[in-house]
Amino acid sequence: MSEDDAPPLGDILSAMPVAMLVLDPAGTVLLANAAAERLLNMSERAMRGQPLDAVMALPSDYGSRRAGLDFAAFDTAIATQRGGRVRVDFTEVAMPDHPGWRIVTLHPAAASRGLAQPDRVPARAATGAAAMLAHEIKNPLSGIRGAAQLLAGTPQGEAATLPDLIIDEVDRIAALIDRMQDFTDTRPCVVEPINIYPLLDHARRLACAGFAREVRFEERFDPSLPLVQANRDAVLQILVNLLKNAAEATVHQADRRIILATTYRHGMAASAGAGKPRRPLPIELAVIDNGPGAPDDIVDQLFDPFVSGKPEGRGLGLALVDKLARDMGGIAQYAREGSPEMTVLRILLPRATS
Repeated sequence: MSEDDAPPLGDILSAMPVAMLVLDPAGTVLLANAAAERLLNMSERAMRGQPLDAVMALPSDYGSRRAGLDFAAFDTAIATQRGGRVRVDFTEVAMPDHPGWRIVTLHPAAASRGLAQPDRVPARAATGAAAMLAHEIKNPLSGIRGAAQLLAGTPQGEAATLPDLIIDEVDRIAALIDRMQDFTDTRPCVVEPINIYPLLDHARRLACAGFAREVRFEERFDPSLPLVQANRDAVLQILVNLLKNAAEATVHQADRRIILATTYRHGMAASAGAGKPRRPLPIELAVIDNGPGAPDDIVDQLFDPFVSGKPEGRGLGLALVDKLARDMGGIAQYAREGSPEMTVLRILLPRATS
């Protein structure tokens, strides 16, 4: 097919299921697709030639973005010219090879797949459940373990192994309860400016020495990444959890691959929780694997406690990743991207202030 046979840009936009607007170098709307007309309750004809802020109320920090750079705002409320109000994930990116031209996309926030949502009821309920279970279960467990130790010297034959079996199972349950207790820690997370690269290297070496010995690692690092405002222990725990998750996801792949990546995302901003202000989160850490990804029916709840796509999974690893990221003022995100598709788990964190 020749370039002359290619469909015009307007036809391509009309076929897209996501609300999209094309801005000319002057910042006025040139094209808007049908999804944008429905979302904004406004025809393309009425939008054409209007500046973007005349079509909708823009995110509060939109005006502070650096000229020429991309911009993103997740789960932000915008008011339309017709008086409506919707929550969307707002992105604005430059059109390659067309200086000054921009494309704006608007995803309804409720349909934002893979983004850990703030103030989820399941997460709050799990925090209370974890505290209750830790208190109510660990006390009798210690009694059972003590009784099994007293019995260990008395039985004969096959029965002699039963106390050890009881002790092993009690220890396993206690370890699970210890993991659940991670959700009950509501103390403020102490953050400081840190260099992320020693932590990435440490986490990779831990993985290569243990659960990811047979996995091929790749590194795609931004060499100019500034210091991140974070907690060292929390970041290391996040990285180890994500690497373990990726290693388990690739276990049936012939060529098991994990990519560690860092990126600086200009204009990226989001809220880490309900009632918290949106703030810039330009530091991106990503763990990417060539596994099959999460089942479609659990993607929207992937960061909720006790939700897992693995038969033996307990659904605590990614929930803890989400909690630790939010404790540091960041967010966690899941996506399937690339060709061929790969699983991407991102952590977005603030840049160090000093």
